[in-house]
Amino acid sequence: MTKGKVVSVNESLVGATVSSGPVINGEVAFILIEGGKRLKSEVIDVKPGGVVYLQVFEDTAWMQVGDTVEFTGLPLAVKLGPGILGSVTDGLQNPLYELAKTEWFLERGMEVAPLDNTTKWHFTPKVAKGDTVTGGSVLGSVPEKIFEHKIFVPFSLKGEHTLESIAPEGDYTITETIAQLTDANGKKMELTMAFDWPVKVPMPFHERSVPEKAMPTGIRILDALFPIAFGGTACNPGPFGAGKTVLQHSLARHSEADVVIIAACGERAGEAVEVFKDFPELIDPRTGKSLMDRTYIVGNTSSMPVAAREASVYMATTVGEYYRKQGLNVLILADSTSRWAQALRETSGRKEEIPGPEAFPMYISTLIAAFYDRAGVELLPDNNQGSLSIIGTVSPAGGNFDEPVTQATLLSTGAFWGLSRALSDARKYPAIDRIDSASKYPSLLEPEEVAYLMELLRDGKSIASNILLMGEKGITDESYIRYQKSELLDAVFLQQNSFNEVDGVTHPKRLRMMFNMVKEAIDAPVALESKEAIRSHFNFIRQAFMDWNYLPLDDANFDKQRSKLEKLIKQMAHVKENV
Repeated sequence: MTKGKVVSVNESLVGATVSSGPVINGEVAFILIEGGKRLKSEVIDVKPGGVVYLQVFEDTAWMQVGDTVEFTGLPLAVKLGPGILGSVTDGLQNPLYELAKTEWFLERGMEVAPLDNTTKWHFTPKVAKGDTVTGGSVLGSVPEKIFEHKIFVPFSLKGEHTLESIAPEGDYTITETIAQLTDANGKKMELTMAFDWPVKVPMPFHERSVPEKAMPTGIRILDALFPIAFGGTACNPGPFGAGKTVLQHSLARHSEADVVIIAACGERAGEAVEVFKDFPELIDPRTGKSLMDRTYIVGNTSSMPVAAREASVYMATTVGEYYRKQGLNVLILADSTSRWAQALRETSGRKEEIPGPEAFPMYISTLIAAFYDRAGVELLPDNNQGSLSIIGTVSPAGGNFDEPVTQATLLSTGAFWGLSRALSDARKYPAIDRIDSASKYPSLLEPEEVAYLMELLRDGKSIASNILLMGEKGITDESYIRYQKSELLDAVFLQQNSFNEVDGVTHPKRLRMMFNMVKEAIDAPVALESKEAIRSHFNFIRQAFMDWNYLPLDDANFDKQRSKLEKLIKQMAHVKENV
């Protein structure tokens, strides 16, 4: 084992000399401090002359010059196998609930096995002795929560191997041997149900496909105007208090993803605790069971060392790629990538690198692009497919979308959901900007229908500006009617009540019904002759729509309310004000 000595300590950045042997970037090292504790770190820079820099994943207080460093020769990796779903870990895959059983206040240097080594899984083989297998071949499966979890030959295995033996159907732990392989040279290898994969190395696609199928989220403004596709990416920037957390919870619960991964990559402690507390109690509307049965949470807060924030991003992404290879649709919710970028800025500053805009590293755009590039649709060998979608929440200071992290994220993602402070202050949910947001993915509506709605919204915003300048008397009745129709669209179609079980989520069938009804109201002629009468009548329409939005499809009053709404819409063409 290669060893070294600490020569400098600058917060989480530690310099060390290497006594002998090679050291490479990305290698894991342990720093031995007083009390026998081993602090985990990662090599991030190798300098000429045997000096290396490490980023330490824990508090470096009381670390001293001269402390011993042990280099493992292995990269930072994640343990992949059954048992990940339903767990909550830190960025190093230490199960937080298990750590809490040992010591409530987490001590430095504590480590727990990432996956339970005592649980027995019922293994069913899918191959037989004598079969030829390669990296990624399926050996069998075990039930995990609500899914059938495939057991793979490690993806890193090169070349063809012959299966010498395979365990019969039965119950095994992840440490027991389930298969023996022999390569072309006669070298034997034993396999278990779990294996390691470096978190910063993207898993190779078997065959990559373009994201082209919209992923229903239950949020009308997204599904209709700014959709995300299975395997797509989205940027969700916004100021503090604009509703990012509520939006994330809704996406996790109601989107049509099979697996949800929460990457709390440095969000504030209060919001991280809210995720840990709420998610185990949420009921999955698709199964009626706990939402945690298809969720994995990586938890780090902004008070943790910068290295831990970075590790959590890659940990979540690698687990997402693994479940994509299971043939599942995976959704990663990263909150907030701004904290990750700030961690990179801190490390870059301590390394005395040339700073880019706002002191972020010059290569920040490259790292962000590489992160989102790991999303995508994968066509699998068994004629199945899986997808990995990534939604990154960005928290720009002061809601400034021109800052480097937001701009780099915009260039790397296919959908932009910009949260508006004005809409948030007006208590409109979701507070996604109706005009400036965009998406390149297909909507659940037809392209001409999307264009139809966007044209009305742009007209409404323009007329609203004129009303603000000149008052209602300064515009024509025709323009005022157009304005009221845009306000109707916003109030009854784009806004939702997240606290209402019916209005909080809209499935594709109901979305189509609602759009048809809204379009009927927009297209209907209006024969009213004063702005007071126009405003009053649209208020009636708006309230009737909202009453309809709160009724389940199978409610006896659903069709009655729709008929009432249709009558109100038709009245607009016939009601005239008495002069």
